[in-house]
Amino acid sequence: MSTSRPFLSIVSPVYKAESLVDQLVDRIQASAGLITEDYEIILVDDRGPDDAWGRIQARAARDVRVRGIRLSRNFGQHRAITAGLADSTGEWVVVMDCDLQDRPEEIPRLLAHARTGEYDLVFAHRVNRQDTWVKRTYSRVFYAWLSYLTETSQDPAIANFGVYHRKVIDAILSMRESIRYFPTMVRWVGFQAGSLPVTHAERPEGASSYSCKSLFYLALDIILAYSDKPLRITVKLGLVISLGSFVLVLWTLWRFATGKIIVLGYTSLVVSIWFFSGLLLSVLGIVGLYLGKTFEEVKGRPLFLVDCKTEPAKH
Repeated sequence: MSTSRPFLSIVSPVYKAESLVDQLVDRIQASAGLITEDYEIILVDDRGPDDAWGRIQARAARDVRVRGIRLSRNFGQHRAITAGLADSTGEWVVVMDCDLQDRPEEIPRLLAHARTGEYDLVFAHRVNRQDTWVKRTYSRVFYAWLSYLTETSQDPAIANFGVYHRKVIDAILSMRESIRYFPTMVRWVGFQAGSLPVTHAERPEGASSYSCKSLFYLALDIILAYSDKPLRITVKLGLVISLGSFVLVLWTLWRFATGKIIVLGYTSLVVSIWFFSGLLLSVLGIVGLYLGKTFEEVKGRPLFLVDCKTEPAKH
């Protein structure tokens, strides 16, 4: 590999994938070798509970093209991607998951499509996703809501896997907000984007580390970070309720003036109190969530901390 900027960087965050590291590297090398010998593989250990770091160190010791980064703790997949991107130097950068559902064999096709001169980035559009029915359903619902709330087009068949030009990566790295979600950040920076259908493979072993609870909190963070629409919805809801209340007041006064109301209803009073109290608490809760995220941002903490990196392989 030349000492100048490599042609291609492949970045993959690694978590709970000790048994997959060797297969991942072998398949990436076989695919990247069809394109160029001038490439680098960057594996970011997101401090999982297994010994994935030991496997990464062993591979890096044997091949100068393989580099490893170990974070100081588990920062999450998308911050781990950011760490890998910050360490990458390639003219083109591939981002892919470590579970081999993103097939390394698709890299040459994606890069060839990107290098036609029409695109700055090419997404991998997953055909026939090999995920559970629950995860696919959740993904469709989540992306539908995300599209609505962020007023952008979001496709559940597109995730992290893709090929990105260096200027796209530099633009993403310039975004320093603490809440990271790579696909949405890529959408935000713009540039000329294309997509290519790819085969989505079954996970060779294990299960996704994302639980329903963690997916819910991820979705909440993304919506709060990339959209103020929930706040605008609460304003509209308040106006609608105020208008409805005004009409109800006029109707009640008319009934009282015509003698149709003698004793005011206890039930309607209690229901109104509970309804508006719940509404006010919900609105305050939404505002509080945004305030909390703002508090996190103004702290200015680093997005990730690196514990150590692999030593360069000896020739």
